[in-house]
Amino acid sequence: MRLTENGYAGLADRSRRPHTSPRETPPEIKQQAIKLKKKYKRLGAEQIKALEDINLSPKTMRKIWREANVHSRRRIKKYKTKNNLREVKKRFALFERACEDTKDLIDIPEYWTQMTQLKLPKVQYTYREISCGIQFLGFADERSLTHSTIFANYINYWLDKFNVLPADSIRQTDNGSEYCGSWQSKSPSAYTLAIESMPGQVHRTIFPGAHRMQADVETVHNLIEIEFYEIESPKNRLDFMQKA
Repeated sequence: MRLTENGYAGLADRSRRPHTSPRETPPEIKQQAIKLKKKYKRLGAEQIKALEDINLSPKTMRKIWREANVHSRRRIKKYKTKNNLREVKKRFALFERACEDTKDLIDIPEYWTQMTQLKLPKVQYTYREISCGIQFLGFADERSLTHSTIFANYINYWLDKFNVLPADSIRQTDNGSEYCGSWQSKSPSAYTLAIESMPGQVHRTIFPGAHRMQADVETVHNLIEIEFYEIESPKNRLDFMQKA
């Protein structure tokens, strides 16, 4: 029959793949996986599975997303570093090295509407300890020297209370006015004076334009944006602080 209808080409092997598979993921489960990806945006399959306890393997979830053409916003690729900074960081004592930086929240699309409607903070102040990743967060409605100084004093109080500051420690920032004050100033800023009011603690700034020196805290800012600001929906300002 096949030879008569299609000639010699009809004798070629045909696929024996079944038209239906009893082990195929049900459509409702697929739709659930797609909805979760749209909800959590840039989170990966392992993270979504842990958060939602969905009964699918990460590999299957990625396959469903590919078939549905649901993609993540790609992170910006970075050049591979030659040195392993993790080994360098382990050599520092606890609180011997720390970075501080601010993060503007007004340019996050998912957060902007909530921020304007609920009067949520517009700026995040971040302190990041280098060796083990201890972190302090502060929030304000503006970026200013006053706010960074208040934030520094809170951290100083904590360091002094638990007596954890080593004899020689450096707190690093960029050259922003919220840390250095006016560029015309010839005397230390209020922030610098607050930092160096604790014996053994010194305020250092990065080289102008050398933003990679702040890579540790910048990486944290990227993760916070993906895992917190893009997916959380606080009810009010208090709820925001509790979630943060």
